[in-house]
Amino acid sequence: MAKKRNRTLRQQFNLKLFIILVSITVISGILQFYIINRQVNTNVTHEAETISNTMEQGIKETDLASRAIEQQIDYRIELISEGIGEQLPNNYEDVSTEMLNKVKDQMGISGVDIFTYDENDIISVVKSTEPDEIGFTLKGISDEGHTDQENLLSGEEFELMTPASYSAENIVVLYTAQSGSREEPQFFKYAYYHKPGTDYIVSPFIEADEVYKFTEEVGPASWIENVVSKHEYAKEAAVLDPRVFADPSLAEAMYPPLEKVVYGDYEYVTDDQVLVNMAENPERITRIDEHDGEKIYKMFIPYDDGRVIYVALDYDKMSAPFKNYSLILIGFGFASLVILYLTTTRFFNKIYSNISKIISQIKSLEKGDFTARSDVSDIGELGKLSESANKMAGTLNKVLTHTREQAIQTERHAYLLESEADNSVDKVYTMSVEATTEAREKTDDINYIIEEMEKHLTEDAKDQELRMHLAKVRELVQTQSNSTTEMTITLSDLLKSLHGQSSSLSDISKKLLKNLEEFQLNDSQK
Repeated sequence: MAKKRNRTLRQQFNLKLFIILVSITVISGILQFYIINRQVNTNVTHEAETISNTMEQGIKETDLASRAIEQQIDYRIELISEGIGEQLPNNYEDVSTEMLNKVKDQMGISGVDIFTYDENDIISVVKSTEPDEIGFTLKGISDEGHTDQENLLSGEEFELMTPASYSAENIVVLYTAQSGSREEPQFFKYAYYHKPGTDYIVSPFIEADEVYKFTEEVGPASWIENVVSKHEYAKEAAVLDPRVFADPSLAEAMYPPLEKVVYGDYEYVTDDQVLVNMAENPERITRIDEHDGEKIYKMFIPYDDGRVIYVALDYDKMSAPFKNYSLILIGFGFASLVILYLTTTRFFNKIYSNISKIISQIKSLEKGDFTARSDVSDIGELGKLSESANKMAGTLNKVLTHTREQAIQTERHAYLLESEADNSVDKVYTMSVEATTEAREKTDDINYIIEEMEKHLTEDAKDQELRMHLAKVRELVQTQSNSTTEMTITLSDLLKSLHGQSSSLSDISKKLLKNLEEFQLNDSQK
C-alpha cells in the first residue's frame, strides 16, 4: 500500500512538473512569437520605408531635372507667344489660317490655336493651324481652366485656379500635357497669351517629347522598375493619385491629364476607400492583404502634389527568416525544457527514493523493528539523515537489549527472592508457634510456681513484700511472653510482605519482558 502511494505521489510530482514545463514552453513560445512578429513588422516597415525613400528621392531628382528643362521651355514659349501677338491683328476675325501657318513656320513651333467666345458663349478654338483642334474647349473637361481663360481674356488681374508651370502678366503656361485631339499619345506645352486690346487668346503649343522621354528613361517609372527588379522582397511599386480614386471623372481631364496610377504598377488592388480617404486626409497607412494565398504588405505614403507612393512587399518571404528563427528558438527552448524535465525528474526521483527508504525505516521503527536500516548513498543532507536514523536505531536497539537483559535478571532474582521468602515464612511461622507455645508453657509454669509460693505466704510485712516481688516477676514473665509473641508475629508479617513484593517484582519483570518481546532486536545483542 505504501509503495503504491509512493508511486502515486511520484507520478503526481512528475505530472505537475510536466504541466509546469509545458506551460512555460507555451508561454515562452507565445512571447517569442509575439516579439518575433513585432520584429517582422518592424523590419518590413523599415524595408518599405527604404524603398519608398529611394522612390521619393528618385522622384524628387527627376522632377527637379524635368522642371529645369520645362522652365527653359516656358521661357521660350513666352517669347514665342509675345512674338505671335505682335504679328497678328487685334480682331480674331481678321486672323487667317495662312497667318497662323506663317507664324508657326517662322517660330518653329508645332501649331497655334485661337481661343475666343463661340456662338454658344463658350471659349473654344475658333481658328488653328491644326484642323483637329477647331472646336476644342476646356468647358466640361477642366471648368477651372475654362474660368482661367475667361479671366485672362477679360484683361483683369485674377488668381489662377489651375496648376501652371509658369505664369506672368497676360500669359499662363501649362505643364507638359498629352494632347486630347490626337489618336497617338503626344505631349505638348500649351500657353495661353492675351495681348491687351485683342478679343482672343493666342495658344501656341510646342512638342515637348524630350521632357516626356527624359522622365520615361530616368524618371519615376524607371526608378520604380529598377527598385522592384533589384529588391528581393518588392512585388510592385507605384505613384498613385488619390484624387482620381475619389473622383474617377478626373481621369477624363486632359489639362493636365490625371490617372489613378501615375507611375509603376498597381495590380494588388486594395480597398479603394483607403486611397479615397487619403485624398481628404493624407497620412501614412500600412496594411497586410491576401492575394491568391499570398500575404502582401502594403504601404501608402503621402507625397508632393497630393500623390501617394505605394509599395507592396512579399510579407511571407520577408517574415520567413524571422519565423524560422523563432521556430528554432522555440525548438531549442522546448528541447532544453525536455532535458531539464528529464534531469529534474531523475534528480527528484533519486531524492524521493532516498526519502522513501528513510520513511520505510521510520515506519519499521514505529512497529518496533530496531533492526531496520536505511541504505542511502547520498553525500548531502539525506545521507546525513539516514546515518543519524541508523545510529538512533542502533542506540535504541542497544538500550532495549540491555533493558531486556536487566529485566531477565530482575525476574530471576525476584523468583529466587520469592521462593526464599516463601520458605522463610513457613519456617518463621513454625518457629513462632513453637516459641510462643514454649513461652506460654514457661509462663504458665512460672505462674503456677508463683501461685504456690503465694499460698505459703502470710500477711506480715515481709511476706507482703515478697508477694509484691513475685507479682513483678509474674508481670515480667508475661511481658516477655507477649514480646516474644509480637516479635514472632511481626517477623512473620515482614516475611509475608517481602514475599508479596518479590511476587509483584516478578510480575513487573514478566510484563516488561512481554513488552520487550514486541520489539525486534539484533540477535547478536540478545
